[in-house]
Amino acid sequence: MTLNQPVRVRRRREPLSDSMLLMLVAIGFFIVIYGLSMLFLGTGFRRPARFIDDILNQNSYLIIIACGLSVVMITGSIDISVGGVVGCVSMFCAVFLSNGIFPAADMAPEVRIVLAALFAIIIGLAFGMIQGAMIAYLDIQPFIVTLAGMFFSRGLTTMISKENVSLSKYAPEVNDLLSNRFSLWFGEMEEKGLGKKKALYPVMTHAEYFIIVAIVIVVIVAIMLHKTKLGRNFYAVGGNRQSALMLGVNVRKTRFLAHVISGVLAGIGGFVYLWNTKAGNIFGATQAEMQAIASSIIGGTLLTGGVGNVIGTFFGVLILATIRLIVPDVGNLPGMDWLKKPYWQDIFNGIVLCLFIVMQSILLKVRGVLAGKRSEREQVITA
Repeated sequence: MTLNQPVRVRRRREPLSDSMLLMLVAIGFFIVIYGLSMLFLGTGFRRPARFIDDILNQNSYLIIIACGLSVVMITGSIDISVGGVVGCVSMFCAVFLSNGIFPAADMAPEVRIVLAALFAIIIGLAFGMIQGAMIAYLDIQPFIVTLAGMFFSRGLTTMISKENVSLSKYAPEVNDLLSNRFSLWFGEMEEKGLGKKKALYPVMTHAEYFIIVAIVIVVIVAIMLHKTKLGRNFYAVGGNRQSALMLGVNVRKTRFLAHVISGVLAGIGGFVYLWNTKAGNIFGATQAEMQAIASSIIGGTLLTGGVGNVIGTFFGVLILATIRLIVPDVGNLPGMDWLKKPYWQDIFNGIVLCLFIVMQSILLKVRGVLAGKRSEREQVITA
């Protein structure tokens, strides 16, 4: 080696962040359980319709509100009003689309749908701003504020309409527009036909347009959290408020904006819920807030704040949705009839949630120990 020859310096690889590690765990867990289901539970899980229709279609609204809840949880707060907001928004929009609010018989159904979507965002924004202001600027506990918001929204839902409102009955033109879907073609599959002959069957399914809405929101929130100053502020406030304050972060404004985002996404989720069910239900989206919290935790968002990733939250929703499909399918196997009882789904959801909480705690503690040992070795070397 000559003196003028450049020396190659080996760049040290940065370790994965806690958020990234927990997200990868959630993704890996989903791939494992879905892969095992494809192997051992017949052709049902091998068909695209199982993933597109039974998982994504039915849980798009939950994906949206779970993203908003993850933002709030990253800041170290909580919002248990999102399920009630979804129910309230869906009922308001159903009555509005049925010409029961601001009646205008000559209004085109397309215009009424756009206005309903705007009303949904406004309602969610109002809940987010009021609750965020009380939490951030009045220093009231988030659980108490959002609990009141949940009760208020549930009561408001019943006040808007004391019975379920079906769009197919009261607004058939709107119902037809919201029922439009697009087809997805996945090639052909060889299966046994009549007798011993095998035949090729087209593999295709139908997807709802609101799936695109949910995925776009996941991407937007992910970019906001990791590529913008506001997103970095969310993590800073959730990690340590005093340190964030010393770094010049406006902690109150950051917490306020987190709840505003959660409220807006709950409003959008309410419209998507109506889009999916085509009806306003008095008890709509019951326990959606608990499912969203569980999905966020499974996806790697810690209740203590500072750690989380909406991509992980997305897979958290998929994990819970897959378990809801696996349990009854296993119940159809010989000798497993007892799993057909509906309460077993809640039991297995609880088991999976506890499993992830324990696993996350162990992983983070092990990482902390290894990081401490690595720091000691570096100090010895530099000394």
